[in-house]
Amino acid sequence: MDFDLISGASYPLRAVKMFSRHPKLLQYLAIPMVVNIVVGIILYTLSLRWAWRTATGGYIWINNTFTGLIDRLPQWLQWLDYGASFLAGLLGIIFVAAIFIFVGLILVQFGVILGAPWYGQLSEQIEKLRTDRLEIVEVGIVRDIGRAVLFELKKLALVFSISPILFGINFIPALGSVVSSIGGMTLTLTIICLDFFDAPFERRRFSFRKKLGLVYRAFPASAGFGFVCLTLVSVPLINLVTIPICVSSGTLFVCDRLLPKLTSPKAVTANQP
Repeated sequence: MDFDLISGASYPLRAVKMFSRHPKLLQYLAIPMVVNIVVGIILYTLSLRWAWRTATGGYIWINNTFTGLIDRLPQWLQWLDYGASFLAGLLGIIFVAAIFIFVGLILVQFGVILGAPWYGQLSEQIEKLRTDRLEIVEVGIVRDIGRAVLFELKKLALVFSISPILFGINFIPALGSVVSSIGGMTLTLTIICLDFFDAPFERRRFSFRKKLGLVYRAFPASAGFGFVCLTLVSVPLINLVTIPICVSSGTLFVCDRLLPKLTSPKAVTANQP
């Protein structure tokens, strides 16, 4: 199990190695990276300015509130004032870090959707190189667009249906916060895997339920993959160039770990030229 976890986490590095061995793949990265940079600048400019103002205001409020309470305590407890400043600063750092992760996830959604035509071609080329074949179930452009919209809506439904449950669990004494945190991370990693595995999944027109099942079928390797990709897309500036790597590594992961176990009798096979 530990080996699978580490192996899954290694796929972004494997994608980088593939680019170095097949430089022609780089032609599919130029436009998506420009899109990511433009969208990223807009998102970070709007969100981080708000986050900084909010965190600063929160620090001042928490610090002043606790200072007022501590001033009423005996002199020998005045050292708690330093603890109040530390707590306010720590909460501010956690808040800004959460904003980084949230913006990274939003950037993934926008980046993958806007760059879908180029990412689709990139994923196809990687699958050809990896498996010597390409499987596509043709459904027509109208149905294709409808499936893409439904996929995004179903991801939102998954998040909105589970998040209230996790929020409620958080109030259970003792282990509630731990269980809620683990559940929240599991949900986040699931969404990450769905996003970056979707190109080869969607070419085969898998249902949302099957896509979800395949993510968990690949556990714990999918967890290792999701955690590394979440880290890569959460680091400001770096995530502007790592999304294509995550898309590529997701295709490699599916080709190596899931496609050999699946059959697709309705698929149209295109051999590598």
